[in-house]
Amino acid sequence: MVAANASVVPASPRAMRRPRGAALSQALVLIVLSLGAIAMLFPLVWMVSSSFKPLAQIDLFPPKWIPTEQVKVQVAGKEYPLYDVQVDGQTRQLLLVNKVQRTGTFADPSDLSRTVDVDIRQTKPVERVRFRWENYVQAMTTVPFHLYAMNTAIVVFGSMAGMLISTILVAYGFSRFRAPGLSLLFLLLLSTTMLPSQVTLIPTYILFSKLGWIDTLKPLIIPSFFAGAYDVFLLRQYFLTIPLELDDAAKIDGCGVMGILLRILLPLAKPAIATLAIFHFMWAYNDFFTPLIYLQHQRNYTIALGLQSFNAFRAKQYDLLMAASLITVLPCILLFFFAQRIFIQGIVFTGIKG
Repeated sequence: MVAANASVVPASPRAMRRPRGAALSQALVLIVLSLGAIAMLFPLVWMVSSSFKPLAQIDLFPPKWIPTEQVKVQVAGKEYPLYDVQVDGQTRQLLLVNKVQRTGTFADPSDLSRTVDVDIRQTKPVERVRFRWENYVQAMTTVPFHLYAMNTAIVVFGSMAGMLISTILVAYGFSRFRAPGLSLLFLLLLSTTMLPSQVTLIPTYILFSKLGWIDTLKPLIIPSFFAGAYDVFLLRQYFLTIPLELDDAAKIDGCGVMGILLRILLPLAKPAIATLAIFHFMWAYNDFFTPLIYLQHQRNYTIALGLQSFNAFRAKQYDLLMAASLITVLPCILLFFFAQRIFIQGIVFTGIKG
């Protein structure tokens, strides 16, 4: 019996360096992404923290991320702030009963007659964590936020319905029908994305003024019933990924043109349609310029315009402004948080086929 001698070939230094280099690259990418995430989240975290603070704590440096309030003790029907005071080498919690410039008179909570004078800079206020929920209540009652929210809901969902109906029909035509000049017409539609909105602003305003739509929600809703180039392109790309054989099979089974759209394409295109809906929701919800141009009275304001009105009304009250801002951005955050998987799936598939 002959045993075969197996020779082991040592790995080359270059091959050994590859895993180490790949790990180093991944670590570097992770560090860069983490720093980017921190930079992106920092303003949001600061806004959330500031919305629960009293106004006096917002400008502190270094910042206090957790909102607090000074503990006060009621003695004989009167409230006194509580401080940590060094007395005879010991830290005691005493009440500040009087203050003259930088010198404070501190008293024992159990006996106000026992006092001691200490430099106020050598003491530390006793604080406890407290979230000021009343900031939100005051922010929502200072201006009619419920009216702004109702107007915004009408604009967002009304324009979303118009956008989806028109975009689905136009994208279906460009992806499934064949006609002379159809490709040229599609290129002409795409070329409108290069046209600045400022070019059509004045003619559009004059048109809506002649129709009597100024200071109504109609200019914010009706234009969405005319499909936009970007939306049509996105949905057309997704429709092109659906095999034409499904259309042929549906025709054999007796489906008409609209039957193919409603029973075949739309159920398969749910990710792309959801992506369009999310895009449009965020655009219509955050749109500030269009309401600013067409809306005049406060009763018709959307949330974006109402927030600017709140900023003008409460210019220096940043605690209330941050609370109002968080209320404003919360729907978009929640929407993307719960729909991010569908959103990403729709974006991926719409870029598969040209």
